[in-house]
Amino acid sequence: MSDLPAVSAEHLRLPDREALRPPFATHPPRILILYGSLRAVSYSRLLAQEAARLLTHFGCEVRIFDPAGLPLPDGAPVNHPKVHELRELSQWSEGQVWVSPERHGAMSGIMKAQIDWIPLSVGSIRPTQGKTLAVMQVSGGSQSFNAVNQMRVLGRWMRMITIPNQSSVAKAFQEFDADGRMKPSSYYDRVADVCEELVKFTLLTRDVSNYLTDRYSERKEEAAKLEQRVSLKSI
Repeated sequence: MSDLPAVSAEHLRLPDREALRPPFATHPPRILILYGSLRAVSYSRLLAQEAARLLTHFGCEVRIFDPAGLPLPDGAPVNHPKVHELRELSQWSEGQVWVSPERHGAMSGIMKAQIDWIPLSVGSIRPTQGKTLAVMQVSGGSQSFNAVNQMRVLGRWMRMITIPNQSSVAKAFQEFDADGRMKPSSYYDRVADVCEELVKFTLLTRDVSNYLTDRYSERKEEAAKLEQRVSLKSI
């Protein structure tokens, strides 16, 4: 006999191994890349483009969102064209890459604004829940991890599956050639590692993301709402 309270045990479910083994989807993994700078020469944009090349090589369908013209959070209605574009891309994606410069020891405001425009939920749809996430940053000076650490916190808050690996490129102005391509280095090797890992995690989780994010507390809450609706109808 279970020692759990009846109200709890009613909505608890044992892990379903079969639910974790659905047929693999065959379409290319859909990856959205966000970067956090509007500079004419933006190293976060160059790193985003380098990641896009790698992800495309690994068989992904990749889209990069251009933050130019995106209003400040709450500074425009949600039907603003750039806000609508960003939200549609987030919903389309199965995984994301966030690339930010580090400014004053933190991610850039442009990076944060993009994340702030993506809501936790739109009706019954959660645009980021269960999607994979990789985080990267560029720095003008020595190597730092402030921006990637902040983005990890945000990824968890957005209910995303943030992969273990990450990339931090120090003195980014030295790491790209005149054509905007990243030079061979240990930094490039780490970017390749991150992209490869993101693809693996996306393939592993995208078909079971709904099952992975199915929560006891939400089942319990939904059951209570249903019971309340039934009670109101019987009055």
